[in-house]
Amino acid sequence: MTTDPIADFLTRIRNASSAGLKIVEIPGSNVKRAMAQILFDQGYIANYKFEEDEKQGVIKIALKYNPSTKVPAITKLQRASRPGLRKYSGSTEMPRVLNGLGIAIVSTSKGVITDKEARKLNVGGEVLCYVY
Repeated sequence: MTTDPIADFLTRIRNASSAGLKIVEIPGSNVKRAMAQILFDQGYIANYKFEEDEKQGVIKIALKYNPSTKVPAITKLQRASRPGLRKYSGSTEMPRVLNGLGIAIVSTSKGVITDKEARKLNVGGEVLCYVY
Protein backbone atom coordinates (compact mmCIF):
# COMPACT_ATOMS: atom_id res chain seq x y z
CA MET A 1 0.00 0.00 0.00
CA THR A 2 1.27 3.43 -0.90
CA THR A 3 1.29 6.31 1.54
CA ASP A 4 0.28 8.83 -1.14
CA PRO A 5 -2.22 7.33 -3.62
CA ILE A 6 -2.53 10.51 -5.70
CA ALA A 7 1.25 10.69 -6.22
CA ASP A 8 1.15 7.00 -7.20
CA PHE A 9 -1.64 7.77 -9.73
CA LEU A 10 0.37 10.60 -11.28
CA THR A 11 3.62 8.60 -11.31
CA ARG A 12 2.03 5.64 -13.06
CA ILE A 13 0.62 7.90 -15.79
CA ARG A 14 3.94 9.78 -16.10
CA ASN A 15 5.97 6.55 -16.38
CA ALA A 16 3.59 4.90 -18.86
CA SER A 17 3.55 8.04 -20.99
CA SER A 18 7.35 8.28 -21.10
CA ALA A 19 7.57 4.55 -21.94
CA GLY A 20 5.09 5.00 -24.80
CA LEU A 21 2.48 2.59 -23.43
CA LYS A 22 -1.07 2.78 -24.76
CA ILE A 23 -2.87 1.64 -21.57
CA VAL A 24 -1.99 1.97 -17.89
CA GLU A 25 -3.78 0.19 -15.02
CA ILE A 26 -4.11 1.98 -11.69
CA PRO A 27 -5.74 0.79 -8.43
CA GLY A 28 -9.05 2.61 -8.16
CA SER A 29 -10.65 5.05 -5.73
CA ASN A 30 -13.29 7.75 -6.01
CA VAL A 31 -10.73 10.58 -6.12
CA LYS A 32 -8.68 8.82 -8.82
CA ARG A 33 -11.84 8.18 -10.83
CA ALA A 34 -12.75 11.88 -10.60
CA MET A 35 -9.21 12.86 -11.64
CA ALA A 36 -9.37 10.47 -14.62
CA GLN A 37 -12.72 12.01 -15.62
CA ILE A 38 -11.17 15.50 -15.52
CA LEU A 39 -8.18 14.37 -17.61
CA PHE A 40 -10.60 12.84 -20.14
CA ASP A 41 -12.87 15.91 -20.25
CA GLN A 42 -9.89 18.24 -20.76
CA GLY A 43 -8.48 16.06 -23.58
CA TYR A 44 -5.31 14.81 -21.89
CA ILE A 45 -6.21 11.10 -22.14
CA ALA A 46 -8.01 9.17 -24.88
CA ASN A 47 -10.38 7.22 -22.60
CA TYR A 48 -10.67 5.52 -19.23
CA LYS A 49 -12.67 2.66 -17.76
CA PHE A 50 -13.31 1.60 -14.17
CA GLU A 51 -13.46 -2.15 -13.59
CA GLU A 52 -14.70 -3.68 -10.37
CA ASP A 53 -12.72 -6.47 -8.70
CA GLU A 54 -12.73 -8.15 -5.29
CA LYS A 55 -10.75 -5.30 -3.67
CA GLN A 56 -10.98 -1.66 -4.72
CA GLY A 57 -11.30 -1.83 -8.48
CA VAL A 58 -8.95 -0.91 -11.30
CA ILE A 59 -8.93 2.17 -13.52
CA LYS A 60 -7.66 1.49 -17.04
CA ILE A 61 -6.49 4.67 -18.74
CA ALA A 62 -5.83 4.88 -22.49
CA LEU A 63 -3.10 7.47 -22.99
CA LYS A 64 -3.26 9.98 -25.83
CA TYR A 65 -0.42 10.69 -28.25
CA ASN A 66 0.01 12.92 -31.30
CA PRO A 67 -0.63 10.59 -34.30
CA SER A 68 2.23 11.90 -36.43
CA THR A 69 4.98 12.73 -33.91
CA LYS A 70 4.00 10.26 -31.13
CA VAL A 71 4.48 13.00 -28.52
CA PRO A 72 2.31 12.43 -25.40
CA ALA A 73 -0.63 14.79 -24.82
CA ILE A 74 0.45 15.16 -21.19
CA THR A 75 3.71 17.09 -21.14
CA LYS A 76 3.98 17.36 -17.36
CA LEU A 77 2.13 16.07 -14.30
CA GLN A 78 3.22 17.74 -11.09
CA ARG A 79 2.00 17.04 -7.56
CA ALA A 80 1.19 20.31 -5.76
CA SER A 81 -0.15 19.31 -2.36
CA ARG A 82 1.42 16.36 -0.57
CA PRO A 83 0.86 14.66 2.79
CA GLY A 84 3.75 16.54 4.43
CA LEU A 85 2.79 19.94 3.04
CA ARG A 86 -0.80 20.59 2.03
CA LYS A 87 -1.45 23.50 -0.33
CA TYR A 88 -4.80 25.21 -0.06
CA SER A 89 -6.03 28.03 -2.23
CA GLY A 90 -9.02 30.31 -2.04
CA SER A 91 -11.21 31.01 -5.05
CA THR A 92 -9.57 34.38 -5.71
CA GLU A 93 -5.95 33.16 -5.53
CA MET A 94 -6.46 29.91 -7.45
CA PRO A 95 -3.26 29.15 -9.45
CA ARG A 96 -3.17 29.57 -13.23
CA VAL A 97 -1.10 26.87 -14.92
CA LEU A 98 0.92 28.08 -17.93
CA ASN A 99 -1.17 31.26 -17.99
CA GLY A 100 -4.38 29.27 -18.51
CA LEU A 101 -3.10 26.67 -21.00
CA GLY A 102 -2.78 23.94 -18.36
CA ILE A 103 -5.09 22.91 -15.52
CA ALA A 104 -4.85 22.53 -11.79
CA ILE A 105 -6.95 19.76 -10.23
CA VAL A 106 -8.50 20.93 -6.97
CA SER A 107 -10.33 19.04 -4.23
CA THR A 108 -13.18 21.26 -3.01
CA SER A 109 -16.41 20.96 -1.08
CA LYS A 110 -18.12 20.60 -4.48
CA GLY A 111 -15.91 17.60 -5.38
CA VAL A 112 -12.73 17.22 -7.40
CA ILE A 113 -12.79 19.90 -10.12
CA THR A 114 -10.46 22.02 -12.26
CA ASP A 115 -9.17 25.43 -11.24
CA LYS A 116 -11.38 27.12 -13.86
CA GLU A 117 -14.52 25.46 -12.47
CA ALA A 118 -13.47 26.41 -8.91
CA ARG A 119 -13.17 30.06 -9.95
CA LYS A 120 -16.57 29.90 -11.65
CA LEU A 121 -18.22 28.28 -8.59
CA ASN A 122 -16.32 30.65 -6.26
CA VAL A 123 -14.92 27.86 -4.06
CA GLY A 124 -11.42 27.15 -2.82
CA GLY A 125 -9.76 23.93 -1.75
CA GLU A 126 -6.69 21.74 -1.78
CA VAL A 127 -4.65 21.99 -4.99
CA LEU A 128 -3.85 18.36 -5.85
CA CYS A 129 -1.77 18.65 -9.03
CA TYR A 130 -0.89 20.62 -12.13
CA VAL A 131 -1.32 19.18 -15.64
CA TYR A 132 0.01 20.58 -18.90
